[in-house]
Amino acid sequence: MAQDGSTMDEDALVPGVAPYDGPAGGWGALRAVAVAIKDQMGASADTRALLRMNQPDGFDCPGCAWPDPRHTSSFEFCENGAKAVTWEATPKRVDPDFFATHSVSDLWQWTDHRLEDAGRLTHPLRYDPATDHYVPIDWDEAIARIGEGLNALDHADQAEFYCSGRASNEAAFLYQLFARAFGTNNFPDCSNMCHEATSVGLAKSIGLGKGSVTLEDFDQADAIFCIGHNPGTNHPRMLSTLAAAARRGVPIIVANPLRERGLERFKSPQHPTEMLTPKATRLASAYHQVKVGGDLPMLRGIMKALLASDAQDLAAGGPGLLDRAFIAEHTVGYDALRAEVEARDWATLEQGSGLTRAAMESMAQVYAKARNVIICYGMGITQHRHGTQNVQQIANLLLLRGNFGRPGAGICPLRGHSNVQGDRTVGITEAPGEDMLARLDARFGITSPRKHGHNAVDALAAMASGEARALIALGGNLAVAMPDPQACFAAFRKLDLAVHILTKFNRSCLLPARETIILPCLGRTELDMQAGGPQWVTVEDSMSMVHASRGRLKPASDDLKSEPAIIAAMAKATLPAGPIDWDGLVADYDRIRDGIAAVYPDFHDFNQRVRVPGGFRLTVGPSQRHWPTPDGKAHFLTAGDAPAQNDRLMLATIRSHDQYNTTIYGLNDRYRGITGRRDILFMNAADMDRLGIAHGDRVDVVAATDRILRGQTAIHHDIAAGSVAAYYPEANGLLPLDAHDRQSGTPAYKTIPVDIRPAA
Repeated sequence: MAQDGSTMDEDALVPGVAPYDGPAGGWGALRAVAVAIKDQMGASADTRALLRMNQPDGFDCPGCAWPDPRHTSSFEFCENGAKAVTWEATPKRVDPDFFATHSVSDLWQWTDHRLEDAGRLTHPLRYDPATDHYVPIDWDEAIARIGEGLNALDHADQAEFYCSGRASNEAAFLYQLFARAFGTNNFPDCSNMCHEATSVGLAKSIGLGKGSVTLEDFDQADAIFCIGHNPGTNHPRMLSTLAAAARRGVPIIVANPLRERGLERFKSPQHPTEMLTPKATRLASAYHQVKVGGDLPMLRGIMKALLASDAQDLAAGGPGLLDRAFIAEHTVGYDALRAEVEARDWATLEQGSGLTRAAMESMAQVYAKARNVIICYGMGITQHRHGTQNVQQIANLLLLRGNFGRPGAGICPLRGHSNVQGDRTVGITEAPGEDMLARLDARFGITSPRKHGHNAVDALAAMASGEARALIALGGNLAVAMPDPQACFAAFRKLDLAVHILTKFNRSCLLPARETIILPCLGRTELDMQAGGPQWVTVEDSMSMVHASRGRLKPASDDLKSEPAIIAAMAKATLPAGPIDWDGLVADYDRIRDGIAAVYPDFHDFNQRVRVPGGFRLTVGPSQRHWPTPDGKAHFLTAGDAPAQNDRLMLATIRSHDQYNTTIYGLNDRYRGITGRRDILFMNAADMDRLGIAHGDRVDVVAATDRILRGQTAIHHDIAAGSVAAYYPEANGLLPLDAHDRQSGTPAYKTIPVDIRPAA
C-alpha cells in the first residue's frame, strides 16, 4: 500500500497517477533539468548561462527569492531555477509571423502552458480589433499611443500600475516615480496575492514587514519549524540549508496539510558523492498534518501548551520557560495574549486544527527545549481570510522566548518571486509613508499624491466597475493570477488602454481593451546596453540582502528594450514637460541607484556597497532588537475568534512541481506522482470513503451554485482529513474576488469551503 492509503492496483487504473518513492532532488531533478534544456534550448550555447546564475558576477535567478550563500558553489541553482532560465533563454520565438497566423480567438483555445511555451516575444504589438490579430507596431508609435491613452483619462486614479516581482529594483523605482509624477498611488502588485499578510502583520508586530533572519542563522539554529510551505517546488535551494541542519541533529518540525517530499527526504544533485549513494537525508523529524485553515488554532495550541509548561516549571521552583526579561524590556501586550490563549479549550483547538492535543504539546516541547528557533512559513499561512492574524501568532510564539535579535533565531517568511520584496522596498506600495514621499518629491521636483491607492483586489474591482480605465502591467499575468477569473476577464475587456510589458505572451494579453499594446522587454539573463554602456540591475532576496544581477546573453531580438528604458519612454510621452531627466537616468543605471539612495536612507552609498561581491544587507531592526513601531516595542497581538468551522471540506489551491506562479513549465507534478495532467483533486482516503468517492472518480468541486470546478479526477493522497487540494490557477474560479483578508487584501486561495459531487 502506498503512503497515501492507495494501492498500486488503484494507481495503475488512473492514467498519469503513480506513487513517487524517490527523494526530493536526486536523479529526478537532474533528469528534469536535462529535459528542460533539451526542450527549450536544444544545443544552444546559451546553456552556459546556468553556470552564472546566482554567482557574484552573474545574474540572479528569475525564480524564487532564496538567498545566495556567501561562498557559492561551482554552480548554485536548482531544478526550477534552471527551468526559469531555459524558459527565458529559449531560441523559440513569437514573432509577427506567429501573430499573422494565429488570431486572438484561436490563441484563447490554447492552454496556458502552450501559450508561454511558444517562445519569446520579439516585436512591439498592437491588437487590431478589425482582424482579431496582434500586428506589429514600431516603438515610437506604441509609446505615443500609450502617452495619449493615459493623458485622455479624466484623472490619474483611473490608471492602475501593476508590478510583477520579476522587476528589478531599478525598474520598480522608475515605475513608481512615473506613476507618482503622473498622479496616482494605484500599485496593485504580486505581493498583494502572496505575502501582503506578512507585510501588514509583521509591521504591526515587530515594526517591519520582512523576515528577521539571515542564511547564516540556519547554521546556528537549535530547532527549525516549517509551516505552510513546500520548498521542494517553491524554493528548492532551501533544501540544502535544511539538509545541513538535519545532518547536525537539528529538529525540523513541519506543519502542513499535505505530506510534501521536499520536507521529508532530500538528495542534493550538486553533490556527486551523495548522488552515488542510495541514502537520502531525512529532513522532517516530526510531520504534523494540520488541516487546511487550521493554522490559527494550531499556533494557539502550541502557545497554550507552552504557557502551561511554563506555569508548571515555575510551580516547581524553576525559572519558567518564557524569556521574561525580554518580554518586560522589549514587548507590550503579553497579558492580553496570555488571556486569549488560556481561554481557548483543547477540544476547540483540536477540532479547529485537526491535530491532537498531544501533537501540539510535542511541538511546544521541541520549541521550549531549543535555545534558538527559526520559524519558516509560506503562503499556506498567508493566503487566508485571517492570514494577517496567522503571521502575527507566529511572531507571538517567537516573542515568548525572545527568539529575535540573536544568532540562529527569528522569523523567516518565504517569498516567491525573485524581487517581490525589493519592489516593495523601493516604493511599489499603494500606501506610501509621508517621509518617503517628501524625499521623493525633493529629489525629483514632483508633487506625489498622498491619497492611498489600490491594491490588486481593489484594482480589479475598479476595473470591473469602470472606475479604472487603464492598466499598465510591468510583467506578470494579472488576470490569471487573481481569483474569480470570469469577473477579472470581463474587467480587463472593459478597459480603454491595456499595456503589457513582457518577455512572453500570456492569457492576460488575450483580453483586449479598446487599445491593447504589448511591449517586449529584456530578460534577466540578457545583456542590457544603454547610452552609457552595458548596464546591470539589483534585487533584494527574502533575507534583505541586496546584490547585483548582470545579464550576458545576446537579447532574443534586436527590438527588445529594457524595463527601465520602456518605463522612461512611457513617462516622457505622458509627461513631456516634467522635471525628470528620464534619458539621463536610463543612460546610466548608477543614476537610478543614486536616486534610490536619496529617497531611502538605508540605501546610502548604494553604488559603492552593491559592487562588493554578494552585496549588502538592508537594516532589519528586529535582528538587533530594535522595533520600528510607533512606541518602539514589539507587540503581542491577539487574533479574536477563529473563523467558524463547518462540515464542508476546505480546499487549498497548490502549484505543481512544473510550475512557478502562473507559468506552467510542463504538465507533471513529480513529487506528488502526477504525470501529464492537471485535472486532479487531492483527497484524504477516509473522506473519499465517507462520501462514496472511489480513487479515480470524476467529480465536480462546488463552492457555490455559480462556482463549480468541473471534471476533476479525485485521487487518494496523503492530506489531512477534511482537506482537499487542486491546482492553481485552474481552481481560482471557486474563489470570489471579495474573499480576502480584510487587513492585507490577500485572497483566500488556501481556505475555500467546498462540496464534492459526481461529475455532471
